[in-house]
Order: sequence, then structure tokens, then C-alpha cells
Amino acid sequence: MMRSPPPPAPQQQQPLQSGYGNPYQPQGGGGQHVHPAYGGFLNDQTAQMGFQVGKSAVMASQEYMEQNFNRYVNVSALKHYFNVSNSYVLSKLVLVLFPWRHRPWSRKQTLSPSGTEGFFLPPREDINSPDMYIPVMAFVTYILLSTLLAGLRGAFHPELLGLTATTAFAIVIVEILAIKLGCYLLSISNESQLLDLVAYSGYKFVGIIVTVLISEILNRGKGTGGWVGWSIFAYCFLANAFFLLRSLKYVLLPETAADRNTVARAQRNRRTQFLFIYSYVVQFVFMWVLSRAPKAVS
Repeated sequence: MMRSPPPPAPQQQQPLQSGYGNPYQPQGGGGQHVHPAYGGFLNDQTAQMGFQVGKSAVMASQEYMEQNFNRYVNVSALKHYFNVSNSYVLSKLVLVLFPWRHRPWSRKQTLSPSGTEGFFLPPREDINSPDMYIPVMAFVTYILLSTLLAGLRGAFHPELLGLTATTAFAIVIVEILAIKLGCYLLSISNESQLLDLVAYSGYKFVGIIVTVLISEILNRGKGTGGWVGWSIFAYCFLANAFFLLRSLKYVLLPETAADRNTVARAQRNRRTQFLFIYSYVVQFVFMWVLSRAPKAVS
């Protein structure tokens, strides 16, 4: 029977002698693997006390940041708007782009454990519920896509990424301030209604992304100009306006009898005008500015 030859016996090598030596190599044959200067460091009481002080400082700073951040933003309320699923995101994107035959538009509610107060279901369980996941992701995608397409058509320059992000962010800030002013003038003091309006304001980036991308493909790198670009822009704008008009109706124009008694007729008329202007006029201006492509560098 043939067998493999045994492996050669390991040859012991003499350690290299150096005039400088290796300060991290244990001396002698004691079998220690830690330098004497660091031996027992993790078990030292002073080190343990330092770890505890550092941990306490981190926890204190985190608690301080949360307390100060909660003064301006209700974190617990924001969690509701990010409670989404993959099926919801896909269905909501289809709804934003094709809202024409969707029924119904009213949001689903559930009662509290005590049964005395109703709450809206999260986006994961209700397609009509506004979310902030899609607007945030669409905002970032728009910035990256605009910069990428500008580079493909030869219009990229180092400041373009910052300029695009600054323009988009400035428009979002102006729109949020306009929403807060409108809520103040229309006596809308509910915080959840304000967050709903902020969430709905970000859905326009979905239509802008579709406009920029499809126009770039059909116009063969010429941007969103021409009748092709304007046709795609017109459809995305009308779809977004119709989506906002039907979705924001329950926020600005309550339909229950109790809410109708609290909102005067003149106030309802002003809210109707605000809803129309916001859904069509304001969105048209912002979507047109954001969908304009930079010219190629000569």
C-alpha cells in the first residue's frame, strides 16, 4: 500500500538578533503573550473606573442631545412616518405616479386600548397614510441622479453637487416655512397635521426623478427640453397635484360633523383656496425649478 511521505520535521530557527531589539516581543521563555507594560491592564481597577466614567459621559451626552432635540422635533411622532414596508413603498410609488383611479382616499383609524380615542394606522398598514421614507430617499436620489446625468452630458463641475443639494434643500425649507405660515393663518395647530403636510411636500421628488430620467433617455442626453420633456413634466406635475389635492383634503377640510362645527364656513373656503394654490401653483413652480437641467460646458 502506497502512502504519502511524512511531512518534514520543522526546523527550529534562531531568532534574529538586532541591536535595537523588539520592545513588543516577550523576552525569555516564560510563554507570555502580553508585553509586561500592558499586562493586567484590563483587570486594573483604575482602567475599569475610567471605562465607567467614559460610559457615563457618553450616556449623559446622548440624553442631553435627545432632550434638546425633542424641543424642536418630536422623535416619537417621526417614528410613525418611517414605519414602512417594501410592499408599501412599491404601492405608494405607483399611487403617486398613477393616482387617477385610486379609491378610497380616506385614512384608516384604530381605537386606543381605552377605546376613547382614535389613531391613524402607520404607513405599513395603510397606503393612504403619509410617510417620510419615500420623500427622504427621493430627495437624496434626485441630488445624485441630477449630478450623474450632468456628468454624462458634459455639464459637470465640482460645485454642481453642492449647488444641486443647496437648491433642493432651500426649496424644501421655503416650502416648509410656507406650510407653517399657512397653518398659522388657517388655524391648524395640530402637530400631526403639520407633519403630514411636511411629508406630502416631499412626494414631488418622485415625479421630478421620473421627469429627469425619462426625458434624458428619450431626448438622447439633451435634458428636459423640447416637447418630450415638457409632456413628461406636465404628466408628473398633474399626477402629483391630483395626489396632493385628494390626500390633503382630510387634513385641511375635515369631513366629520364634529370637525365641521369647529371650522367656520369662511375658514373652510380659505383652506380650499390654500389647498388649490399649494397643490397646483406652488408645486408647479418648485417642480419646474428642480427639473431644469444645467447646460453643457462649452
